[in-house]
Amino acid sequence: MKVKVLSRNPDEYLRQTKQDIHKLPRNYDPALHPMEMPREYTKALNAVKLDRVFAKPFIGCLDGHRDGINCFAKHPKRLSWLYSGACDGEMKLWDVARKKQVISVQAHGGFVRGMAFSHESTTLYTVGDDKLIKQWKTDAADGSDLRAPVNTIVTKTMLTGITHHRSQPYLATCGEVCNLWEHSRAQPIKTFQWGVDSLQSVRFNQVEENVLAACASDRSIILYDMRESNPLRKVVLKLRSNTICWNPMEAFIFTVANEDYNLYTFDMRKLDEPINIHRDHVSAVIDVDYSPTGKELVSASYDKTIRIYETNKTHSRDVYHTKRMQRLTCVSWSLDDKYIYSGSDEMNIRIWKARAAEKLGVVKPREKTARRVNAKLVEKFVNFPAIKRIHRHRQVPKHVFNARNEMRASVQSAKRKEFNVRANSKRPQPEVPERKKAIISEQE
Repeated sequence: MKVKVLSRNPDEYLRQTKQDIHKLPRNYDPALHPMEMPREYTKALNAVKLDRVFAKPFIGCLDGHRDGINCFAKHPKRLSWLYSGACDGEMKLWDVARKKQVISVQAHGGFVRGMAFSHESTTLYTVGDDKLIKQWKTDAADGSDLRAPVNTIVTKTMLTGITHHRSQPYLATCGEVCNLWEHSRAQPIKTFQWGVDSLQSVRFNQVEENVLAACASDRSIILYDMRESNPLRKVVLKLRSNTICWNPMEAFIFTVANEDYNLYTFDMRKLDEPINIHRDHVSAVIDVDYSPTGKELVSASYDKTIRIYETNKTHSRDVYHTKRMQRLTCVSWSLDDKYIYSGSDEMNIRIWKARAAEKLGVVKPREKTARRVNAKLVEKFVNFPAIKRIHRHRQVPKHVFNARNEMRASVQSAKRKEFNVRANSKRPQPEVPERKKAIISEQE
């Protein structure tokens, strides 16, 4: 005779302590779930709603500067250390984890225009309006060696930017020309010039280490190779670009922040048109920075908002703003891919979460798994109307909302006019793709 006995192991359903999570029995067999799709849709709808409920990106503010913030530098080996340079020449070191100022020093007379760490991560280089390149030590755990520069180089012209080679003792500065320097010399070892008045920003490539790019005042973007004696290529846009940033994971990709309210992502092997145009800003874009993963980028604009883009998307995935934040001047993505730092006119540095609804602090494995499942469900159903509306909706300041409507109306009007001209012309002009309209010329 066979006897079936119910056997229950208390370890499978009882909690060890009162603080533990209740254990729930689950069956993952899809054959036993005939209503799987409706159930997943409901879960995705709830997940995207909760995502917006818990979206509180602003973490804190670092105040102490007496003038607008102009530039940032992240310490390569200390995640919580952030260096900031202001328009009055003051440089500060912040401990972001404690939200405290570590040390402050008068670095330059006039604006601090740029900051860059050396390849060995122990030296910081700064440039300013006083035509000086200053070298600072950053070894001390308490930041005390930042009190005085260890070396100063006097240059002939005013400098507007600086960048350092990733693995060799070379740095590049921009101003009237692009100069290449070596640590042991007080004179530039190479000068690049291509008939422009001045350069605003220069950046070394982080993958192809000998390549660097600069934004010029004649609306051009110029590519250099430090092994060559002349610049490589130049592309001219309709309006001036303010900053350039290379993708840290893809060797040939860079993005520029432009005055025409857009960001343009280029492949340096094919400069006749951008591979992507990032829209949504309603004023000039001042600064741009990539995330360490290379999959996203953050931009700061004069419209008093910060926008986060996925590299392959045209429109922003999120927008950050506060009532007191004024025109943005610089933005930076933290090296652990979790935070964003922004500097603005009203002398404050703000700390934001890179993902607005992300939970800070310790996350238990079960909660981490649930968040991953919810993210996948939202990704699966994101094109359903109800979920898409909630997922995309963002509140923006009134001036941004009104300016966006005006821009939309003007773009539609221009397209309508172009269509009418083409429809009523005997010999209509060829239709120009949207991505090629921003490019005026390309030179080699």
